Amino acid sequence: MEKPYGITMGDASGIGPEILLKAWRQGEIRFPVVVYGDLEALNFYNDLLGYGIRFRSITSSSEYSSDGLNVIDLGILRRAEVTPGQLNAKSGHAAREYVVAATRAAMAGTLNAIVTLPMNKEATELTDPRFTGHTELVAEVCGVEDVTIMLVSDRLIVTHVSTHVSLAEAIRRVKRERILKIIQLTCERVEQLKGRARVAVAGLNPHAGENGLFGDEEIREIRPAVEEARSHGLHVEGPFPPDTLFHKTVNKQEFDAVVCMYHDQGHIPVKLLDFEGGVNVTLGLPIIRTSVDHGTAFDIAGQGVASIFSFIRALKLAAQLANLSAIL
Repeated sequence: MEKPYGITMGDASGIGPEILLKAWRQGEIRFPVVVYGDLEALNFYNDLLGYGIRFRSITSSSEYSSDGLNVIDLGILRRAEVTPGQLNAKSGHAAREYVVAATRAAMAGTLNAIVTLPMNKEATELTDPRFTGHTELVAEVCGVEDVTIMLVSDRLIVTHVSTHVSLAEAIRRVKRERILKIIQLTCERVEQLKGRARVAVAGLNPHAGENGLFGDEEIREIRPAVEEARSHGLHVEGPFPPDTLFHKTVNKQEFDAVVCMYHDQGHIPVKLLDFEGGVNVTLGLPIIRTSVDHGTAFDIAGQGVASIFSFIRALKLAAQLANLSAIL
């Protein structure tokens, strides 16, 4: 039997559990999956939304069966502790533990990939002050450091030199070695997905620095990284002024992906073009991890109105990457 895909339930105060249950009830989950979460929390939403889903509690992914929705119950949250739409330290802690458990299972080779539903950073930080995001947590469990976020949509693919740091820190992280690594990771994954990798690199400053007039990071760090990548045979160009680069990529289709210098430089155009359809892929891991590209949406939690589109796209992309890895 094919190995299952691990799905982390996300913060129980947010929309993660109901997205999972809605997708299952509508028959949109067409791969074998094992949920890492809390059975009492899932039953809370199952009853609240009237879905009538039958769960099968298992202790490891090797016990997977097609008879019901398989759940590895971490037993952290009780039903009375589920608070839709409210910041909850215990659900924040639990969400972290789901990710750790699923990542360890994937590292052990018992899962094809993991797909993560949203956590709330503020809630998780209440019990883990070091927590900065899913990506960093998964990387820590995997024992790697050179990772980045790739956002994939039908219209645009972007990666990032830095993500969950301040803008001041993001500027400090624009370094040749890091940029080169992100270019390499981007080319590798885009080649897998598209059969080619024409990658553009965005500048940091307005007009990509205007030859040093508005900053010299393009001259000192970004352009040397691009030139080194090209010397290795990679099809990469830049740095380009960010205000025109996305037009070249999306409308003129001159490139297959864009390497961005910081979080919002990449996230804003993807969410503008395809807010519900974007998928987060972590590059640089020894496992496959995809995620929805949205948050916990406390304002609508428990109402059953959250879209499942990004989640289904994330699951399908995880399966695509797992199959490509198996071929390679």
